[in-house]
Amino acid sequence: MNITLWGVRGSIPTTSPDTAAYGGNTSCVEVDADDWMLVLDAGTGIQGLNRSKNLRKGRIDILLTHLHIDHIQGLGFFQPLFDPEAEVHIWGPAGNSQSLRARLGRYFSPPLFPVYFRNLTCNLILHEIEKSEFTIGPFSVSSDYVIHPGPTVGFRIQNQDSVFTYIPDHEFVLGSNPLKLKDLRWLSGRTLADGADLLLHDAQYTTDEYQKKQGWGHSSMDDTIHYGKLNQVKKLLLTHHDPMHSDEQLNLLKTQLREKYNSAVDFDIAVEGSRIEL
Repeated sequence: MNITLWGVRGSIPTTSPDTAAYGGNTSCVEVDADDWMLVLDAGTGIQGLNRSKNLRKGRIDILLTHLHIDHIQGLGFFQPLFDPEAEVHIWGPAGNSQSLRARLGRYFSPPLFPVYFRNLTCNLILHEIEKSEFTIGPFSVSSDYVIHPGPTVGFRIQNQDSVFTYIPDHEFVLGSNPLKLKDLRWLSGRTLADGADLLLHDAQYTTDEYQKKQGWGHSSMDDTIHYGKLNQVKKLLLTHHDPMHSDEQLNLLKTQLREKYNSAVDFDIAVEGSRIEL
């Protein structure tokens, strides 16, 4: 299973040259195995996927964690949606009052976007998911709701013996102290992250920043490292970087975190364009 990071920023992408190394595109990850492709979220990073050599004609599956704009704003620019030969499956969290098609249709309509769903020429199939388990080609996929405003899920993807967990927007502590968590059965996202070979997890804020933004749906870097340790993941990548964090700031934060948590869990900061093989 090969994983390519096409977008690792949160919120509105920045065009500042300071973010050149870590990247300025919003959430999008490509997962490949045995000639099958999964696309996790459809932020602006999906435009890089348009140029991927792995983008073949045929079936493509897009798995959306939620419908906030930074996770779907690239969807209308994804070329297979306008290819009559493409079969595109979109999997997204079920809502309480409106269908997935109706909610996505609000994006695929003026004034937000000039193209309606009915104008897409691909064979489009929508799937509503909750706490679900399903198979896509060689992938066994589990989804479950996590703590974030609006219906939001994370994904656990298994291919052969490798497990990749993707939870880019998540506030599992909601102001509590993760060091005091005793009953992990109730830990948000626990069944998704437990023992994963690779966990890509929300780490938008510093600890100080988080104190001012509790309840916004995102985690601090420190809390995310504790989350990785609690779930005994083998490798942790911090993602959904704050758009105001420059490369210089991220490098400094990484150095400080490694000095502070040198034996907690194997972690790094996600970099746009990275390719990981599991």
